[in-house]
Amino acid sequence: MDVLLSIPLISTLLTPSWSTSMNLLFFYATWSTLVLAYDSAAIHASALLGVRIILWLIPSLIFLLFDTLLPSLSSAIKFPVAASPPRRPLRLLGLAVGNMLLVTGVEAVLSYTFYHGMGKPIFRTSTTLPLPWHLLKHILILLTSREILTYYIHRFLLHGNKSPMLTRLHATWGHANPVSSVQLYADHPFPLLTHRLVPVFIPSLILRPHLLTYMLFTMICTAQDTISASGYSIVPGIILGGIARRTTVHYASNGKANYGAWGVLDWAHGTSRGGDLLTDIKEEADKHDVKGRSARKLDKGVAALQ
Repeated sequence: MDVLLSIPLISTLLTPSWSTSMNLLFFYATWSTLVLAYDSAAIHASALLGVRIILWLIPSLIFLLFDTLLPSLSSAIKFPVAASPPRRPLRLLGLAVGNMLLVTGVEAVLSYTFYHGMGKPIFRTSTTLPLPWHLLKHILILLTSREILTYYIHRFLLHGNKSPMLTRLHATWGHANPVSSVQLYADHPFPLLTHRLVPVFIPSLILRPHLLTYMLFTMICTAQDTISASGYSIVPGIILGGIARRTTVHYASNGKANYGAWGVLDWAHGTSRGGDLLTDIKEEADKHDVKGRSARKLDKGVAALQ
């Protein structure tokens, strides 16, 4: 627990800062102390657990309580197909928490084995912080790789005929309830590890970025999955709002469409239903009357030149 509370990524989420410079100084000092005091496998496992508790478990509990205690209010701000509360919510929650610990534990064992077998950490762990450009580049590579792997694994292994066992288990467990944040981890362990661990861990293992970069990547993925699977129709933004709608349609169609989050590969392969990323951008532009505002600005510019 002391390792978990000492992780700067977690501390930054839980404690406010007086200024950006002081926050960065505190971050660097805490990170350096942590690296010198603990081995990388312990930091990796503790950070991973902390991220999933803060960005998945706690929000999922809040959503579940809200849906259970205030069903009429909840259904008013959810997609119609996601308005039904889950059956046996306590059992569902217990399964999801157990699976979350399983996925985290498998990754921790892999990290520990690599560290003690190879004599070096699975991800670069040093007191030197990653440069902003390297951080951004690695995050973009990892997010793109994850999206590609997720689409093909989800479509062909979990909903296709390439692996009948995984398809059957995922249909029976992963689609047993309407879409919800808790349902993310309420799958059978085999399809769950294939769907949630492989697309995140394999690209990271090949790229081997700084551990802080990997943790930020994990935070982005966890937050995206938690919000997009909530079933709420009020999720703001072009990206998250579209992902939430496509995720809901995927569950409502029993896995017959929308296998990726961004919608780009679904659009390219003809498996999109309920709109893709291009549709999201167009709807957002129409909402803010981008075309009309641009035309008015052009008219003003022409008038100023006359």
